[in-house]
Amino acid sequence: MKIGVFTCWCGENIARTVDCQKVSEEAAKIPGVHCSLTYKYMCSDPGQQLIRKQIQETGIDAVVVAACSPHMHLKTFRKACELAGLNPFLVEQANIREHCSWVHPDKEQATAKAIDIIRMAVEKVKHNHALKMIEVPVTKRAMVIGGGVAGIQAALDIASAGYEVVLVEKEPSIGGKMAGLSETFPTLDCSQCILTPRMVDAGQHPNIKLLTYSEVESVEGYVGNFKVRVRKKARYVDIAKCTGCGACWNACPQKKIPNTFDFGLGNRTAVYIPFPQAVPAKPVIDAEHCTKLKTGKCGICEKKCLCGAIKYDDRDEVVTEEVGAIVVSTGYQLYSISRNHAADEQATGHRNIQGYGEYGYGKYPDVIDALQFERLVSASGPTNGEPKRPSDGKIPEKVVFIKCVGSRDNAKGINYCSKICCMYTAKHTMLYKHKVHHGEAHVFYMDIRSGGKKYDEFVRRAIEQDGAVYHRGRVSKITEEDGKLIVRGADTLAGKPVTVEADMVVLAAAMCPTAGSEHLAQKLGVGYDEYGFLTESHPKLRPVETNSAGVFLCGACQAPKDIPEAVAQASAAAAKVLIMFSQPVLTRDPEIAKVDEQRCVACFACGKACPYHAIEKAEIRDRGGNLVKTTARVNPGLCMGCGVCVATCPSKSIDLEGFTEQQVYAQIECLG
Repeated sequence: MKIGVFTCWCGENIARTVDCQKVSEEAAKIPGVHCSLTYKYMCSDPGQQLIRKQIQETGIDAVVVAACSPHMHLKTFRKACELAGLNPFLVEQANIREHCSWVHPDKEQATAKAIDIIRMAVEKVKHNHALKMIEVPVTKRAMVIGGGVAGIQAALDIASAGYEVVLVEKEPSIGGKMAGLSETFPTLDCSQCILTPRMVDAGQHPNIKLLTYSEVESVEGYVGNFKVRVRKKARYVDIAKCTGCGACWNACPQKKIPNTFDFGLGNRTAVYIPFPQAVPAKPVIDAEHCTKLKTGKCGICEKKCLCGAIKYDDRDEVVTEEVGAIVVSTGYQLYSISRNHAADEQATGHRNIQGYGEYGYGKYPDVIDALQFERLVSASGPTNGEPKRPSDGKIPEKVVFIKCVGSRDNAKGINYCSKICCMYTAKHTMLYKHKVHHGEAHVFYMDIRSGGKKYDEFVRRAIEQDGAVYHRGRVSKITEEDGKLIVRGADTLAGKPVTVEADMVVLAAAMCPTAGSEHLAQKLGVGYDEYGFLTESHPKLRPVETNSAGVFLCGACQAPKDIPEAVAQASAAAAKVLIMFSQPVLTRDPEIAKVDEQRCVACFACGKACPYHAIEKAEIRDRGGNLVKTTARVNPGLCMGCGVCVATCPSKSIDLEGFTEQQVYAQIECLG
């Protein structure tokens, strides 16, 4: 084998610490190396032409590029070599930047280490094989899980490109959290004015199949060929017949059921639509509270329905949807800052976190969270847009807003920043002042983080024009005296304690993934962090992709996000799906696990260990159809080449293409 070694300076990133010329000269002495050259920027077009020229003129049949991380440019160099007629999998990249120049200050030692790294890469490439890309058929149909603003955007982008989309939403209507907001920062647009046209477009689009009041039960298959089982929960209303006239919910005698869309601040009937602009605008019967379904009595809604749409005998239905790609946009919910009362969680729809009993949430009715305040000031809310106190319906003269309740608090909450709290708290002070001109808005904060276009100006406007009073410091305790909430805190800038007698307190609680996100991630084979946020493949280079091929992320299921970022990410995820669908078949790297079926003892320890469920049971039969043996076999569409099965196999029957034991041992031995 004739090997060419090409050493990159990476400007000064490598050359400042590594003597690239000496490295090139020493590399030329390694057995098997036919030529060794250096260039300042090997990833540039002239650098790639240099490699192609050497392949064509000198006949080298393997290449080692000593440069930066293979995550950055291995595909670049492989593509360049392929254009010159070389199999791309006979190309290796030695990382002498991250593994050498960036971590060693001594030039002599760094140079010596760089030579060793190149020597290892040369020994590895000697045992490389010419591999072929794996071709996978693709079902050109997508599924979007979660019908908030991000899911709607992703679905519309894919559908508008001509592909069918199945949009799955667990609530009776699409719209998500944005549907419950009053106005949005930094423009103070009405959220419904922005969102409702998109909801209607999604509901009427010929390429979008809406599955509302539905949840994903299981996911099988692999990239391009997923089979997703979806449970369509019983609505007890035939939406094909229903006209959404409202006769049923207007007649329903059960009118005191806590409305989760209003986060427990308002009531609804047993048969209901979540909000006036719901899509589809068809009701659902709450079986838990419906007298007819519980006792067999009542039935008023059926009598009032002129189109015969009420179906008391309705049952859950499980359907299987075949899709080629999945976009996850399951959104977020707030932590409920209470003492973990199950009743609070059921009424508000929030997750509970213990440790903020001193703030009185769940104890004092006028201590509410940010989403509850949104409903109070929303025209479609329980008070028709008037910010009335939940306790007595009076207009609060003084409101305290407390930021970072749960966020950035290792002792009591979670250590990450929820990112949007600074902005929506500033918005809340404006909305309050616009409704109650003579009122006082006080904000207790740790820091103000307003990174975004027109964001800092928005916060300054809340303080300088609308008169919000900001106190830099934490609140220690909230008590109630004579109908007032006594908020005790500190102003660290003024260097003194602060006590505010408030009529209402609004807590900016931490954003967290929606309930059940971990279970969904396990069904999809997607990673998630300690908080339940789904994990992207690479935070910079693959921010909407996951380690499960064909599964993409967008919106707040990945991390706290505002609306513009969620929408932008949704379009990015849609673009990734459309890239997949643009080709007749999918091609995947062949560097995956391979089973030696003659050696395999069929213990299937590999199948239990595989995080991607890529190991299948297979039968080997003779020409007469008789069973010879059972063996493990790798599904090339599912395998991600992680190598867990290789480490697990007790009979050493599995190897990883491109990272075989022979290659690894050759690398180790060359340093001896």
